[in-house]
Amino acid sequence: MAAQVKKSLLVMAAGMGSRYGGIKQIDGFGPSGETIMDYSLYDAIRAGFGKVVFIVRDEIKETVKEIFLPKLKDKVEVYFEVQSLDRFVPSNYGTVERKKPWGTTHAMLCGKDVISEPFAVINADDFYGKDAFESLASFFDTAAPDHHAMVGYRLKNVLSDHGSVSRGVAEQRDAQGFLKTLSELTKIVKENGKIISKEETGDRELDPMLPVSMNCWGFQLGAFELAEKMFHEFAEKNKQNSGAEFYIALLTNQIIQQNLGKVHILGGGKTWFGVTYKEDKEEVSGKIRDLVKQGVYPSKLW
Repeated sequence: MAAQVKKSLLVMAAGMGSRYGGIKQIDGFGPSGETIMDYSLYDAIRAGFGKVVFIVRDEIKETVKEIFLPKLKDKVEVYFEVQSLDRFVPSNYGTVERKKPWGTTHAMLCGKDVISEPFAVINADDFYGKDAFESLASFFDTAAPDHHAMVGYRLKNVLSDHGSVSRGVAEQRDAQGFLKTLSELTKIVKENGKIISKEETGDRELDPMLPVSMNCWGFQLGAFELAEKMFHEFAEKNKQNSGAEFYIALLTNQIIQQNLGKVHILGGGKTWFGVTYKEDKEEVSGKIRDLVKQGVYPSKLW
């Protein structure tokens, strides 16, 4: 039996929530006011993760601390890192004139100073299910140093009834089943019983069974060095584009294309739900209540 390795959970909680109309990362959804993040933390801890790193905006850092430090005390190591616009930006870049953060790879990179082991990366406002964290924990216990992982969810199960969504879709896999290319499709909708990607070249129908990234990743420690180098290159190329974002999908594609590692697609994506729009909240709360009734979670987590 493989020995358990130490592993961290990096939670990306710095998003703006513009379509939701509020700070959805700290909104209550569970029967005792639990955030969606609470369930991910609970699942990760019981899967064997020993450290949690929150990536936050400076203006919500103290609030996130107040909410989560008491819950996690004596359970895991906890760190709070700020995704500021100038962190890890090349020193010769000059003044950073942006309103939005640099994207998910930059958020991940902001955990570099406090993580020294394999780590999972998740969104704060997505519910991933216990299978996701169990599959990542098992992966880390046996994976090679240059092998990373994406928890795959079926496209048909990760859409919203209230508008378009952006998804990283694994349209290409190699002969061994490793990820070959992840396509970041930014406007996927349900239309007339079909799943459509709205693109500049026209509408394109997608296979509902395609594996999709919901930003539930597993990275070996070496990914930080690769991410920093690639982010510097991205920042230099996008000096004139203040809205450009370096997604984790772009990072993984570059790792694969440059033969710097392999990306497994894990089968732990059994249950997902999330909030993009305010209208999603009631549905998400109902799904959590159902899981509590089934005994998957206690009615009061902590």
